[in-house]
Amino acid sequence: MLLNGETTHSLTPRVRAQRIAMVQQESPLLFPTRAWEFVLQGRHAYGGSLQFESANDMTIARNALTQVTAAHLADRWMDQVSGGEKQRIVLARALAQQPVLLLLDEPTLHLDVGAQVGLLDTLRKLANENRYTVVIVTHELNLAAQYADQIVLLHKGKSLRVGPPAAVYQRELLEQVFQTPLAVEMESSGRPRVTILPTS
Repeated sequence: MLLNGETTHSLTPRVRAQRIAMVQQESPLLFPTRAWEFVLQGRHAYGGSLQFESANDMTIARNALTQVTAAHLADRWMDQVSGGEKQRIVLARALAQQPVLLLLDEPTLHLDVGAQVGLLDTLRKLANENRYTVVIVTHELNLAAQYADQIVLLHKGKSLRVGPPAAVYQRELLEQVFQTPLAVEMESSGRPRVTILPTS
């Protein structure tokens, strides 16, 4: 796989950590920490052995919290924030790495609709402003159609189709993957919307 013309396996672990950030489905807390300390972990790839974080690292961490509208949570303990707030803080930690590629695995899992939309609005804005490439794995068909530039439809480990949402969201293809009757309608925005049809 190429990242800015370089094969990712040829990069050192430190350089990979500086260029690629990942947000997993679950981010377990290994020890009590405040939000700003959690985000500061994203600067680890830039530090030297046994060095403390610099003033610049602190500034980048605080800015990352601001980018995801979570600056007001900086001094909160991570076990005392809501699911939506935690996801924003986890995203801020990834942004503190200053990557060129953001990988997110089901980032809207366990979030209510408002928090899902808020998180994806933030990601869309960050991608536009900072030229990040954002790759999201999700089962949320309509959210993916609303926010993605390109969709890769996977089934049993294989790519069935790649392209803009309108090209990928074909009823027969989606029904093949999800094994349920579906309707696909085009909205005025030019993006598709999927509805589950009754089986009887």
